[in-house]
Amino acid sequence: MADAVAPPTSGLGSLVDERSIIVCSGSGGVGKTTVSAAFGVQGARRGRRTCVVTIDPARRLADALGLERLGNTPHRIDGPWPGELWALMLDPKGTFDDLVHRYADGPEQAEGILANRLYRNLSSALSGTQEYMAMEKLYELAEGGDFDLVVVDTPPTRNALDFLDAPRRLTRFLGHRLFQVLLMPTRAYLRAVSVATQALLRTISKVAGAEIVQDAVTFFQAFEGMEEGFRTRADHMRRLLARRTTAFVLVTSTRTDAVEEAGWFADKLNESGLAVEGLVVNRVHPSFGEPGALPEAPEGSDLAVLVANLRDQQAVNQHEQATLARIVTEVAPSPVVQVPLLDIDVHDVDGLGVVADCIFGTAGPVVAGDGAGLP
Repeated sequence: MADAVAPPTSGLGSLVDERSIIVCSGSGGVGKTTVSAAFGVQGARRGRRTCVVTIDPARRLADALGLERLGNTPHRIDGPWPGELWALMLDPKGTFDDLVHRYADGPEQAEGILANRLYRNLSSALSGTQEYMAMEKLYELAEGGDFDLVVVDTPPTRNALDFLDAPRRLTRFLGHRLFQVLLMPTRAYLRAVSVATQALLRTISKVAGAEIVQDAVTFFQAFEGMEEGFRTRADHMRRLLARRTTAFVLVTSTRTDAVEEAGWFADKLNESGLAVEGLVVNRVHPSFGEPGALPEAPEGSDLAVLVANLRDQQAVNQHEQATLARIVTEVAPSPVVQVPLLDIDVHDVDGLGVVADCIFGTAGPVVAGDGAGLP
């Protein structure tokens, strides 16, 4: 018998039920990967075929799921849910290689590109390649029809902007004059201007070295005819992010710098015409009741020590709530969920279930720990 679908949940639960892409962003060290995995668990609980993809090259997603490793293809995670949970860790070069095979006219053109030294450098080390390949992988997962929901664990906030901007930057590069000049010698109808092009390449050779320039020319010759496929795909990806079916969720802790970073990212999303549709605040200290509602205790007694400790905890919570006030106002009326400090370390599916309960409103009382919480 199939497991029952989880009951209706909090405001963030509607994103899991209704959207096809959820992008989780935030600064480093706030538990973003674990929150992303918890969204994936909730998707599976709600009966959806869900895939969590991490762009971060660190193995935090595998750790959160209790796995030794993750690869560039989805790996199924078993659990007590009626849906499906899959996960993968982006391999930029593997994704780039797959694209070359997809857009090449045939195996010969593809192998010529894959063997080129410039290509090997571009696909492994060029700034921005990882972000663009992440968008390609997202597009592949979202449009392939295998999943109802794709949850994206992005790099730390400022790198996440590179991820979101990658399709536009690729389109701009493909239209850049230098790219067109390097492609000129391969196009028969531009042979008339190839003399000037060769003169330019000779000048570049004196600075960069003839071998590097020859690799570049060979690469662009092999690349001929493929740029339109990349350009079209990039345009599709830009539209994918702007769809109503895509939601952006901010993840932060109560640290002042993390909250400021979340506010900065929210502003940048707004400037791009994209809205924050949820905020998850991690590792929040409990309030332990209303401030001031504390019993009197004889000075020096054990009760006085406990009351003083309770007062300190209330002060910490008050400070955290004051720190969060601005970002909560900024994302309003989007739902805000505060995940308390937990008395467990999250390193498997059961732990992720506890986090999902906290986020989606299905949890009972949670005991605060001494600093343990989401990794």
